[in-house]
Amino acid sequence: MSSGATLAIPVGPKDHARGSADAPLTLVEYGDYQCPYCAEANPIVELLLEKFGDAVLFVFRNFPLVDVHEHAEAAAEIAEAAGLQGKFWEMHDVLFENQKDLRESALLHYAQNLGLDTSQIQNDLATGQPRGRVEADFEGAIRSGANGTPTFFVNGTRYDGSWQLEMFETYISKVLKG
Repeated sequence: MSSGATLAIPVGPKDHARGSADAPLTLVEYGDYQCPYCAEANPIVELLLEKFGDAVLFVFRNFPLVDVHEHAEAAAEIAEAAGLQGKFWEMHDVLFENQKDLRESALLHYAQNLGLDTSQIQNDLATGQPRGRVEADFEGAIRSGANGTPTFFVNGTRYDGSWQLEMFETYISKVLKG
């Protein structure tokens, strides 16, 4: 189930994480907001987080595959800009829910609907701060051996098994049991 490939950049305080930092299992996803497989995996990850509760820390990192998904990088950047205003996860969820429309005008509309300061979003995007974060995540994905989306790491080791609910849940249970 695991390839032996390891997470090149350890999880840290700057990561977007859900769950307890003390969790015995850390699940890292390198994902792309325009990837249909990432959109399929998103509710599965949510179910896993519900099932395992405080036993799992979930981290999302950006891996926009711009050669295949023309709006993926802009979507990742707006998620990072939303994160600067404390609403990364809200934007993350909205982007997957609205994956079929990730044009720039739609992205700003989503930001406005989340109550974000869109002038600040545009300023942050213009300064390149969100882009730097996306590029760092992308580089970390490449260094970690990610070659598609979604790519998952369980406790620092790339998970190459099925991310469909039953098989992924079984694998996580085994890891948690040691």
